[in-house]
Amino acid sequence: MQVNFLLAALSGAERIFDMMDEELEWDEGTVTLCRVREKEDGSLEECRERSGKWAWKDTADGTVVPLCGDVRFHEVEFGYTEKKQILKKISLYAKPGKKIAFVGSTGAGKTTIINLINRFYDVQGGCITYDGIDVKKSRRQILEDLLDWYFRTLIYLRGRLQKISAMESGCKSGGSGAGSETGQCRFFIRRLPNGYDTMIESDGANLSQGQRQLLAIARAAVADPPVLILDEATSSIDTRTERLIEKGMDSLMKGRTVFVIAHRLSTVRNSNAIMVLDHGEIIERGDHEELLEQRGRYYQLYTGQFELE
Repeated sequence: MQVNFLLAALSGAERIFDMMDEELEWDEGTVTLCRVREKEDGSLEECRERSGKWAWKDTADGTVVPLCGDVRFHEVEFGYTEKKQILKKISLYAKPGKKIAFVGSTGAGKTTIINLINRFYDVQGGCITYDGIDVKKSRRQILEDLLDWYFRTLIYLRGRLQKISAMESGCKSGGSGAGSETGQCRFFIRRLPNGYDTMIESDGANLSQGQRQLLAIARAAVADPPVLILDEATSSIDTRTERLIEKGMDSLMKGRTVFVIAHRLSTVRNSNAIMVLDHGEIIERGDHEELLEQRGRYYQLYTGQFELE
């Protein structure tokens, strides 16, 4: 028994020292987001007040580029280790206000693409651009502010649901589908012991997985980000609730650049473009009807002839 404890301790110590030996990641990005207003001549100038418009600002040379949400991959190559390449010359584009879906088996590279969009990792070949600006030039914190991400099982709530009450008031005042009505979570919140004043335990342990996911949808409505990433956004929600929030989700995605990962193909049918991935490559692309006509991998997935593993 003592030998087992010793081996476990040595294993843990090895991981700790590996972490301590890792090189620090330096954020050398010079591009930030700033509020702008339009001048009489049509040009943009930086301002402090809420104008409803944002722009990229390069602090190195003062260049200002309007924020539109145009995301492009230019022959991107990436691997978590040098020995294994995950993405192989991926090229794609998402124009402002369009919905792009990624479909494929586990390990095909869907989540890796999302990680690169967020700049959790830097590409090893090619480049990713936002409105023509290389993502490597942007500060990492700026991308966190720009993007909103739904996690399948994790929702970052630490404390009171005071933000959710703002969602409800927005719905009552005739808001644009935002908040708890968008997520269809108003009813279950009211059934909680203390309603909107309920304390959320660590990792939302006192909520079901589906309830946490509904709250994540409502939070995204309040955040109002220009780019939205849906990673299995409705995987823990029953089909009846999914139909109830479908209109609210459509309203939430309207006017935003949206990336969707889903195994439930009913959630990607109305996408502007669907990318079918296999072993780090895009093997098919097109909208729902075009891919069905091709009678390829997507057709097999949709008709049940091939299953996602």
